[in-house]
Amino acid sequence: MVNRPTSPVNAYRALRDQLGSLRSVYARSNRIVRRDDFAQYDETVLLLHGFFQTRNVWEVMEDRLRYDGFGVFSFDLGGLLRRFNTRRPRDLAEMVGEKLERICTRTGLRAFHIVGHSKGGLIAREYVQHLGGEPRVKSVVTLGTPHHGTPTAALGLTLMGLGVLSRSPYDLLPNSDFVRKLKADTFPATVPLVSVHSRHDVVCPWWASVLVPKPGESSMKNRPVQGVGHTALTYDPGVYHIVRNELREAGDVWKSRQQIAG
Repeated sequence: MVNRPTSPVNAYRALRDQLGSLRSVYARSNRIVRRDDFAQYDETVLLLHGFFQTRNVWEVMEDRLRYDGFGVFSFDLGGLLRRFNTRRPRDLAEMVGEKLERICTRTGLRAFHIVGHSKGGLIAREYVQHLGGEPRVKSVVTLGTPHHGTPTAALGLTLMGLGVLSRSPYDLLPNSDFVRKLKADTFPATVPLVSVHSRHDVVCPWWASVLVPKPGESSMKNRPVQGVGHTALTYDPGVYHIVRNELREAGDVWKSRQQIAG
């Protein structure tokens, strides 16, 4: 059998699926069409994007969620050039928590789901575990999130001038203080935590995303997929099917608990 060279088109598609579209994610303005109707839906979803990306990465998933009856909102997480997500996850979790409280006060929104891609999933975990987000969050779904840190964060560290431009990559390395604390502290059993991960993800290897529950962490679930790159997790139709079903299931559980609580 003769091994044929990879065509430029296929090489570009593979790179896009791992890192995202240069035109759609990185070159476009980080400003989006603001919608203020998200709190009016029965199920509302907050989308948090990953390291060195913008919330444009969510365009496809946001459209799909809205079509299926979800309210959706996202935040500009700022960072390098005031566009790219390069701030440390703890700092971002604090910012997100403060914004969420103001939004809930203004709109009457009581609780919501969070879908986090890559580092966005760590921001969600920090908010729920350490910043009082548990009562607000119906569920957390992570896509290619390095729950154990990822060795490719070393490349991000180089990109950030060994910490001169951003120290966030240090937090994403295996055995970083940030990752070790997340793993050591118990995730609330009342909040379903789902990790969607792919064996074809080269940015965050599948083993870095696998949740390993400790005693008492009964709400954790792993959902492995095949043939999906790191950024493609945000727009792959099969992954979206998983996300939608997990959100609906968690929403039903939340409603049942509220009815029992009176």
